[in-house]
Amino acid sequence: MGANKRVCQFLLLFFLFLASQEMLMQGVEGGRTVRMCESPSHLFSGQCWSKSNCAHVCRNEGFHGGHCRGFRKRCFCTKPCHGPHN
Repeated sequence: MGANKRVCQFLLLFFLFLASQEMLMQGVEGGRTVRMCESPSHLFSGQCWSKSNCAHVCRNEGFHGGHCRGFRKRCFCTKPCHGPHN
């Protein structure tokens, strides 16, 4: 029973970690909250260890910035979301 409980606790923490990696970022623009959308970089190659390098590549792709994210350390580009919910 004890091992079963530990496995359940591990799985719960693992899924919470995965869910936290998929959340949308939020920022503030002009006094209002703005949802930030993310997209994997198409030009960044290899693992992402430097936020500034990732952001530079993303700006060259037309995004506002970028950051390293996830277990696999990939570069994700960011820009304000535009749509009916914003």
